[in-house]
Order: sequence, then structure tokens, then C-alpha cells
Amino acid sequence: MSATVGAIPVLLVLFLIILHPLQAFQAALGGLEAWWEIVVPALLPFFVLSQLLMGLGIVHFLGVFLEPFMRPLFNVPGSAAFVVLMGYTSGAPLSALLTAQLRSQGLLTPAEGERLICFTNNASPLFMLGAVAVGMLHDPQLGPIIAAAHYAANLSLGILFRFYRRREGSSPMAGTPLRRLPRRAWQALLEAQRRDGRPFGQLLSDAVTRSFQVLLAIGGFIVLFAVVIRLAQLTGVTRWLEKALVPFLRLVGLDTQSTSAVAAGMLEMTIGTKTAGELPLTLPARLAAISFILGWAGLSVHAQVAAMISGTDLRLSPFIGARLLHGVLASKLVLFFYGPAQPVVNLLKAPFSSAAGSWHALWIYYTGFPLLALMFFISLTALGLLVYALLRRPKNYWS
Repeated sequence: MSATVGAIPVLLVLFLIILHPLQAFQAALGGLEAWWEIVVPALLPFFVLSQLLMGLGIVHFLGVFLEPFMRPLFNVPGSAAFVVLMGYTSGAPLSALLTAQLRSQGLLTPAEGERLICFTNNASPLFMLGAVAVGMLHDPQLGPIIAAAHYAANLSLGILFRFYRRREGSSPMAGTPLRRLPRRAWQALLEAQRRDGRPFGQLLSDAVTRSFQVLLAIGGFIVLFAVVIRLAQLTGVTRWLEKALVPFLRLVGLDTQSTSAVAAGMLEMTIGTKTAGELPLTLPARLAAISFILGWAGLSVHAQVAAMISGTDLRLSPFIGARLLHGVLASKLVLFFYGPAQPVVNLLKAPFSSAAGSWHALWIYYTGFPLLALMFFISLTALGLLVYALLRRPKNYWS
């Protein structure tokens, strides 16, 4: 029955492509250009590096070293810190791919894997700071506000989802005393390298091959959804979706005049954010709509994540619910950062007030943000270690 039901929309899309071949071809060409000119350059280095780091045992190193941080805050093992780091620096769907790999290696339970994909699939930082703030809103100073709301909402989801399926069993904990963590982490790295056994040349070749295979799948989804969105516009489906979204937008506090942008963003994130940036609304209203769309990510990203975890026992429904919550939280936070908290955010906006071509602006864009992210990650690690120390009895912990 499910196969029969799934065949109906496929046949409908095929019929519409036959009726509108030129529009379908143009949409597919636009999706292919976006994949080749934007997605491949942005994601390929992260995909290759992530595969190399996993093969070199870095994940196992982090798994031991960051266990005291990840367990108290997010209720996931320390190896998940690698997924968090890559997900927050490269964006979706890399974190879903890495989560599936950790699950296949037995480093995550099904509940932990579902928790992890719920708060690590972000929009790319370069997309928010560059494409959205500069290209669509024509104001680089809005980039930190949008990114701060986006990441803060997702981190909040990580803490919230730590209670998801918490009664189920967790992956084994290392139980290593704090003062022995560096040595135990180094031993885990060496053990992982011995188990892998591949020389670096083969590891690099496998990483490039695997990365391009995944990028080809992502490109297929982008082209397919570009065609589907164009056909939905031609047949009036988007207008029906806009009417259906009005009650929801009122419920979550978004301007109902942004229904056209939100409807497009429900299907594809880039098209939705571009439409929201061109709306004849106040800047806060446009920022709220853009943040909601970035949090929801679009059905195209949902399909990519579904493909990444298709070979595992991880379910997609928690991820979809988390994306909806992410959109609502991010839209509220961006209004808070642009309103009551704007004096604090101005400290982050100051580096972007200089000319885009100046050397210090370029240094901050390409170097400062990674350093700030690293400092933030180290600070959270220290906080996790402190919480871990407080939760354990001293005689057991410091022995």
C-alpha cells in the first residue's frame, strides 16, 4: 500500500514535467548551477576532512576527552562532540552523515543518534553571514544577529532533547578519572588507527571518493526539489500552501504578509530566505521570517538527511519536530537580539562595520570567527568538566 501511495506523487510530477518541459529544464539547470557553484565548494573540504579525521581516530580521541562535557549537557557520548563541531561549522547534512557513521560503528544508541541529529543540522555559517546578510539583506552587520539566534536556538534544542528517550539505555561510559583523560584519549586514538589499518594514501582516496558520492546524492536532491518547487508554483500549490500557513503564522507570532516566503521556505531554504529578504515589511519582521526558514531548513534538506540515515535504525520524525521548534525559537531570539539585547550584539557587529575589502575585516571574517568558535567550544568544555566534577563524589572522581 505504501509503495502504491508513493507512486501517485511521482506519476503526478512526471506528468507535470511532460506538460511543462521548458520550465522543468530551466529549474533543473538552476538547481544544478547552485549545487556546482555553491554546495560543492562549500561542503567538499568539510566532507573530505571529516572522513580523514574519522579514519585517523580523532573521533575516538574526542569521545574520551569530551565525555564529561557531552553527557551532562546533551546526554550523548563524547564522540558526538565531533559531529557537533562539524555540524556547526559546515552545516547540514554533514552532521547527519557523521551521525549515521557513528551509529553504524556502535558508538551511539538509536536514542542518542536521534538526539544528535536534532540539534546539529544547522545552516552553513557562510550562508548566513554571506548569502543572507550580504547578498539578500545587503547589510553585513545583520550576519552576527542571524547566526547568533540560529545557533542559540539549536543549542537550546540540544539541552531540551537530552530528556528525549532518556529512560532507554545509553552507550557505555568511559568512567576515566579527570587527571587520566588525556592519556586515555591518546590510547583510544592509537587503538582506532590500529583497527582501521589503512595507509594514509588509501584513507585520503577513500575520503574523496566517499565525499563525492554523498555530494552527488545531495546534488540530485537539489535538482529534484528545484523542479518540484517550480511545478508547484505553476500549478498553484504554493498559493494553497500560503493560505494553509496563515493560522500557523499567527500562532507563532510571524507577520502573515510573509506567507509567500515561508511557503517557499517550507520547500527549499534558499528560495524562501531570498523571498523573505525582498518582502515589503519592516526589518525585524523580515529577520523573523528568515530565521524561521533557516531553522526549518526546507523539505530538500529533510530529504537529504533522510537519505543520510536511511541505512540505520534512526527515525526522521524527531528531526522534523526539532526543525519546527528550531524555526520558532530562532524567530523569537532574532527579535530579542535585534531589540532588547541589541547593545550587547553591537559588540559583535563592530568588526563588520568596516569596509568589506579592508585587511582587518577579511582577517576577522576568515580567521576571527573560527577562533571565537574554538574559544566558545573550549569554554563549554571547561563548563562540562566542572559540572561533571560537581556531580561526582570527590573520592570516586579524583582517585
